[in-house]
Amino acid sequence: MKQAMIIINPSSGKEEALAYLRDVQEVLEEQGYQTSVNETAKEHDATAFCISACEDCYDLVVSIGGDGTLHETLNGYMDQAHRPKLGIVPLGTVNDFARALHIPLDPDEAIRTLRSTRLKPIDIGLINDRIFANVIAVGMLAEVLAEVSSEQKSKLGAFAYYKEGLKRLVNSPSNHLIIEHDDETWVGESPLFVAALTNSVAGFEKMVPSASVDDGLIHCFIIKDINFFNTLTVGTSLLLGNLKDHSDVVYFTAKEVRVRSEESLSTNIDGEAGPSLPLHLRILPRHIDVIVPEED
Repeated sequence: MKQAMIIINPSSGKEEALAYLRDVQEVLEEQGYQTSVNETAKEHDATAFCISACEDCYDLVVSIGGDGTLHETLNGYMDQAHRPKLGIVPLGTVNDFARALHIPLDPDEAIRTLRSTRLKPIDIGLINDRIFANVIAVGMLAEVLAEVSSEQKSKLGAFAYYKEGLKRLVNSPSNHLIIEHDDETWVGESPLFVAALTNSVAGFEKMVPSASVDDGLIHCFIIKDINFFNTLTVGTSLLLGNLKDHSDVVYFTAKEVRVRSEESLSTNIDGEAGPSLPLHLRILPRHIDVIVPEED
């Protein structure tokens, strides 16, 4: 019999995640899976569970939770000879990865998607010695995301990020960055560097309209300067999908990127606190097969 491991964060979905568990089990059992359930209780639990699923040659892993739970789950696939296919039931604040894969954000629809026979091979990013699925931020945005509390996320959803971001954008300091990508080097002052694998970043589905989950590229943005006047134009560019054309933005794509600074700077990986600089970013092309809707 096929084996499926369900990794669930019980605090996700405004603490309603467990209410969807039975429906997920029923859908999987209809498809001939024997299911096991693992609830996360502390940091890195999801990674440990996924490692176990890989080592025991499970056929499927299903992540029920937000981008943080998914990030930890994906890290369990690192250096594994056997990688089960992945199902996603998004219950987080933003759910960027699910957006990029056109997986429904409505939990009931996402659960029905687990019946799909369509698999999408996706790129996975490496940051130093760990995996990331969607976005790396260095500078102001990293600090903003880290400061948004679980309570704010529960009450305000994605707006919690926008609210904090607008407060900080106005007077955000610049940092001296050295960014090497492929055969080029950029050196200068920047309040924010973003590296994305997908088109959706912090809920902005048009931030990187040309990005796809299997293009083998890291899409990078260096914000050169933000002042009160420019804040409005950057916001407009985000909504219209032409941020890369903004006069205060340097945009490039690469297969490998290194970021360093003489300053001690915070980073954020897929919405969670990340390591300090320096960073070494790389791509694992089409590394994991994800269950996606039969038709986009």
